[in-house]
Amino acid sequence: MAKEFHGLSQAEADRLLKENGRNEVPEPEYNFWKAFFGKLWNLSAWILEAALILECILGKWIQSLFVLLMLLFAAYNGATQKKKSRKVLDSISHELTPKVHVERDGKWITLDSKELVVGDLISLSRGDVLAADVKILEGSMSFDESSITGESKAQKKQVDGTAYAGTTLVEGHGLARVVATGKDSRSGKTINLINNSAAPGHLQQLLTKIIYYLCLLDGILTLIIIVASFFKGGDLKNLINMLPFLAMMFIASIPVAMPSTFALSNSFEATRLSKNGVLTSDLTGIQDAANLNLLLLDKTGTITENKTAVNTWTNFTNLKDEELLALVSTAVDRRNSGIIDQALIDYLDSKQIKSKPVDNFTPFTSDTGYSMAVSGNDNVKLGSFKQLSLIDPNAETVTKKIDFAAGRSVAVLVNDQLAGVFILKDKIRPDSKEALQELHNRGIKTIMLTGDNQRTAAAVAKEVALKGQVISIKDFNEQTKVSEIAGIADVLPEDKLKMVKYFQKAGYIVGMTGDGVNDAPALKQAEVGIAMSNAADVAKRSGKMVLLDDGLTPIIKILDAGHRVYQRMTTWSLTKLARTAELTMLLTFGYLAYNYIPMALNAMVIYTIMNNMVTMMIGTDRAEITTKPENWNMGKLAKISFSLAFLWMLVGIGFVAYLNHINTPHGQVGTMVYVFLVLSAMFLVLITRTRKFFWMDYPSKLVGGVQIADVIITFVLALAGIAMTQISFDQLGMTILVALLGAVVIDIIYHPFAQNR
Repeated sequence: MAKEFHGLSQAEADRLLKENGRNEVPEPEYNFWKAFFGKLWNLSAWILEAALILECILGKWIQSLFVLLMLLFAAYNGATQKKKSRKVLDSISHELTPKVHVERDGKWITLDSKELVVGDLISLSRGDVLAADVKILEGSMSFDESSITGESKAQKKQVDGTAYAGTTLVEGHGLARVVATGKDSRSGKTINLINNSAAPGHLQQLLTKIIYYLCLLDGILTLIIIVASFFKGGDLKNLINMLPFLAMMFIASIPVAMPSTFALSNSFEATRLSKNGVLTSDLTGIQDAANLNLLLLDKTGTITENKTAVNTWTNFTNLKDEELLALVSTAVDRRNSGIIDQALIDYLDSKQIKSKPVDNFTPFTSDTGYSMAVSGNDNVKLGSFKQLSLIDPNAETVTKKIDFAAGRSVAVLVNDQLAGVFILKDKIRPDSKEALQELHNRGIKTIMLTGDNQRTAAAVAKEVALKGQVISIKDFNEQTKVSEIAGIADVLPEDKLKMVKYFQKAGYIVGMTGDGVNDAPALKQAEVGIAMSNAADVAKRSGKMVLLDDGLTPIIKILDAGHRVYQRMTTWSLTKLARTAELTMLLTFGYLAYNYIPMALNAMVIYTIMNNMVTMMIGTDRAEITTKPENWNMGKLAKISFSLAFLWMLVGIGFVAYLNHINTPHGQVGTMVYVFLVLSAMFLVLITRTRKFFWMDYPSKLVGGVQIADVIITFVLALAGIAMTQISFDQLGMTILVALLGAVVIDIIYHPFAQNR
């Protein structure tokens, strides 16, 4: 019996904690140089490295230095942003640390698992993730040891057996004694719920597509230049002299700042969410939230309050209520009480019922469907009416007047005869109806999943104004129209994973809420798995988001965060594609028309570096919240970007034509084109970041500050003639005027498309 075992005193536990340290294994410190050199081995870096080798072979040492600086900057910036992302996740990891039930000073308390010490007596229940190595003292349990052995089959543990840190209790419950903590445990790993991968899920795919579009454009324009140079009477030596420019065109295409921008934006939102009661264990969940178009919701604990209360109680015996309820009390699990146990405990306490002595107690298991207690000559069973009615053949007749659809039923058998029935009902959360309406307004289909029967589920759906029918899982098939479903009843835990996979196969981006052990696979499978505040440890570890507050309202905050990230990365993608296409087309057509490339090589390198500084800061920009699910339509983004680039190129070509018409020296033309390209890039950010006209909105302080700094540096370099031909104040003013007028006209043309980008 549990009474034979005792835990430590608080004083003794404090002493051991001071001597041996907390129950954790500090993760290896972030290695900046390892991350730095890792950034030198990817697709973007390879293109830069190839260009660097080419520049060195051609003897262009100044340009080689600039390319080297770009390469090192990309690696340094990427490693720095990864460090910041990890810091954000680490700062909230303690809030995701599993809790444990420990006996201290003779009382059962809940502690942070990091406070465990050797000798602690802990209570284990289904779904717990072990935070230390333990010796089983009482109970027969099965553990998922795949985290340390790689084997998926659950391992049974009997009394005196050892269970290890990092494993999950999947069946049974009991008592255990802590035998090893922290670095001394077998796993030797910190039990935390943070996935430290800061790489966005679709980053590499998006990165590859952008490079593909830009390299395709550069390849076509390069071929045009090569063919044109031969038709213009050029020779091989002339072509070799042009190679540095061609190399720089490809360098300008590389999304150097993209990984950093993604990481910065996601980390920025993760920090904001943590302050609003949402912990992010996987940053990919934030960006996927913008694409979410189907949300599967658990009824209990999500739509309804996580506290079930007794609605009605019916006594079928000749015993007084007080006598029968005293027997019922013996079969209630008070040590590892679940939602139903707690509801019954609250009801019994409200009636001031004192339990009879318990001679033997067997807790509830999914196999039996009930808990059982022996008190004197009475055998009491408490559990599912469906299961217990199989034991008492008269149960169906006795309960004809009971409205089982009114809520969740719990039956009581005394000596295998039906003695009474509780009807329990979940209370609708105050925010549920409003939050569900907001989700509907945002174009997200919500489907309630519940193990309750169809009538009970339909009553809840009606109360919160869910639109559509509530059907049984048995009636769900491929012909079922998702748009007409409000809820699915009679759902078993194992059905949830099947449902998530089914909807994903049907093309939906699926969100899933859950709190139980059996919800974990579905939470992990869903693009946006959300563990509720009361979720089991294994469910929290499986979800990408963990709510600290109850109810549905925090999910709206997750959607907002996802849309902000999406808007920022859309701005980044549009500006990157547009300004790169503008640069390459302007230089190509300038060469075809005037037989020289109208921009200095050094200026081209500086232009590329400065633009990367601005676009990286887009990750912190103010962003608009849209009210519909988004999707990464790169074809559509490419069309918009190249259209913007074409318009800017027309303005630029017209400007170059005018400068050549008034016989402006080629060197000054190159500098003025450089200033024009920098200004057009700044205006592009302002135009694409908002659905309003650019002069009606403003960027974040970081974006605006870096833009101003870039413009000032550009003006200083041009006026002083540093790394390029010097120009006059009049020429600078003319360039500013052309860029400003071009921005106004282009934004007026672009504005209708901005509403539906």
